[in-house]
Amino acid sequence: MRLTRYRPRLWAVVAFAAVAGLTTTTLGAQADAPGGQARTVLAAAAVEDDGADCAVPSPGPSPSQSLLPDPFTRIDGTRISDRSDWRCRRAEIRELAERTVYGQKPERPDSVTGTVSRTGITVNVTEQGRSASFSASVDLPSGTGPFPAVVVLGGLGADTATIKASGAAVVSFDPYAVGREGTPRSSKQGAFYSLYGGSSSTGLLMAWSWGVSRIIDVIEQSGGSVLRADATGVTGCSRFGKGAFVAGAFDQRVALTMPIESGTGGVPAFRSVAGESGSQPLSSAYGEQPWLGDAFGSYTGNPASLPVDTHEIVAMVAPRGLLIMENPHVDWLAARSGSVAALGGAEVYQALGARANISYVSDVQSGTHCAVRPEWRTPLQQSIATFLRGSGQAPGVFRIAASKRGDLAAWRNWQTPVLTDDGGGTGGSGGDTGGDTGGDTGGDTGGDTGGDTGGGDPGGVCAASYRAVGSWSGGYQGEVTVRNTGGAALSGWAVTLTLPGGQSLDNLWNGQPSGTSGSVTVRNAAWNGTLAPGGTTTFGFVVAGGATPPGGLACTGG
Repeated sequence: MRLTRYRPRLWAVVAFAAVAGLTTTTLGAQADAPGGQARTVLAAAAVEDDGADCAVPSPGPSPSQSLLPDPFTRIDGTRISDRSDWRCRRAEIRELAERTVYGQKPERPDSVTGTVSRTGITVNVTEQGRSASFSASVDLPSGTGPFPAVVVLGGLGADTATIKASGAAVVSFDPYAVGREGTPRSSKQGAFYSLYGGSSSTGLLMAWSWGVSRIIDVIEQSGGSVLRADATGVTGCSRFGKGAFVAGAFDQRVALTMPIESGTGGVPAFRSVAGESGSQPLSSAYGEQPWLGDAFGSYTGNPASLPVDTHEIVAMVAPRGLLIMENPHVDWLAARSGSVAALGGAEVYQALGARANISYVSDVQSGTHCAVRPEWRTPLQQSIATFLRGSGQAPGVFRIAASKRGDLAAWRNWQTPVLTDDGGGTGGSGGDTGGDTGGDTGGDTGGDTGGDTGGGDPGGVCAASYRAVGSWSGGYQGEVTVRNTGGAALSGWAVTLTLPGGQSLDNLWNGQPSGTSGSVTVRNAAWNGTLAPGGTTTFGFVVAGGATPPGGLACTGG
């Protein structure tokens, strides 16, 4: 059966603003992102795959590499330098992921028809003379609509009561209708395999992703009287969290992706899972069900030979909304490896000027698998408001449980470039953009809220500026941007700041602090000390003992 997705086609391109080259609808912009970049809140793309016209070269043999591959380096070995370059770099990642991890996602079938009502969606698909059908139920919130919608896979995902209370409809989709579990790889079943053959090498996760895309096709055709075609989210937990993750990564019309406790085969980095004690082994995830594509079987014992890893699948969602929720209490779910992948993918969000559009929360009290957790409610509400309703601010939080905190620095040897909009890049910032932020996510999520907003080196080589990320009762998260203001490359830096009485550092990332209270000096980490003229990097921290921002901010070189 034909799977190729590169059928010639035409589409309407929706206007975009701050992230050049990305086919998106701009909902709003806020100019308080790290490094002084405009933080742009973006809706879904107008098409399923805006890089379908990109020429992807044959990758050839993949060299073994124990660290995470550089998401900014093309197959031909060159690095992207402009934000517009990401479109075709993403197409390369997609191709590599299909070949080695998930199996190919076919292009849109010859015919997709169906209906949308206030209670349900029907989907009828025809491809090369073969037909299949499936359906989903619709549960609307109060109001007149049309409504944004969140597709919930398998009845397990983000809290549906919160989704509806936030003004979005719940579309309940049974993934087994398009790809059933309990079937051998040689005889897969469901609507997808009715069209493309039971021996297809495409795994269930990609089949489920295909099913979500066909639901969006029908919503688009319905005229928008019930559900909005430009405001669709997807969520799922456990195996369905894996499916939601793949669905959001491989369809750019999904405005908000929310995988929960996805475990091995989902968000957690393949290379990291292999060394995380108690996590589900790759071979187990591959053999438990045909979730992953058949080709992945040859990598389960040697993930270092994979040309991609899941931090790049995270990056495929960028710059759209992404809220990753994980459970640190069940070792099998590989939450530490999940944080590694999230931190790595967040570097692409940072480079695209959309850092606030990705959030990660694993700092939760309950260990019950797929439970509704209060710690997730606020970022869930904020994400729906921002990415599906076009109001408010994206959460932009990383709250990583201390017991499962991954160290991105141990998994990469590449720096994050400063991408431009004019065809030229400027070096690399090299700093991780996430970390454990603890506490409640409520409060201010952006902008300076007092204290010293900047301090320069008397020698004129660097400056530091402070930004409040979030605050709660008894603490806050802050971020400092270091900028090279001199005319030559900076080989190291140190920032001093003063914490008010009673406050102490609870956590700090992307720097090396001396002391935890009073006057604190933060020196660069090994990977972010070198800054080109005009280059920037950031370090972040969490403070306990009050919400008053630090003072006395000053930067020196050396």
